[in-house]
Amino acid sequence: MGFKKHKANAPNKVNVGIITVSSTRSMKEDKSGQWISKRVKKEGHNLVFHQVVPDEAGTITETVHETISDYGAQVILVTGGTGISNKDVTIEAVRPFFKKELTAFGPLFAQLSFEQIDSAALLSRATAGVIGGVIVFCMPGSLKACKLACKALIFPELGHLVKHIHEN
Repeated sequence: MGFKKHKANAPNKVNVGIITVSSTRSMKEDKSGQWISKRVKKEGHNLVFHQVVPDEAGTITETVHETISDYGAQVILVTGGTGISNKDVTIEAVRPFFKKELTAFGPLFAQLSFEQIDSAALLSRATAGVIGGVIVFCMPGSLKACKLACKALIFPELGHLVKHIHEN
């Protein structure tokens, strides 16, 4: 079956959780998470969870697992904590739990970022993978980066990704 037909048979509505990683922002100041939340709804998906958590690996890991087990998320969008400073621990908190990694996401995001921000794209460690049948995307915290990742890569494939995860 071709990818167009495959995408046509994918679910139009999926359950999405948003986790913003920041020790300085509150929900009110979470522009990236707020934008993603609005986009989830605009695309016709269900927002099942949205929370800001501090840059602490244990808290990030616990929140991802809670979003999966308690809220029925099929996709989790994590924004923030993907840089290279000592406080950026999102990747270290999430990647060890990937059953499978979506290895194309990081390079594709870097390529698109490079077109916008030149060599500064090198600082991002955006990644994605599957944890317990749930697709988890980790992207930078800036609003511009979230818009780029969501519009160009994530939202066009959400239903298609969820369809593949649940195939036998």
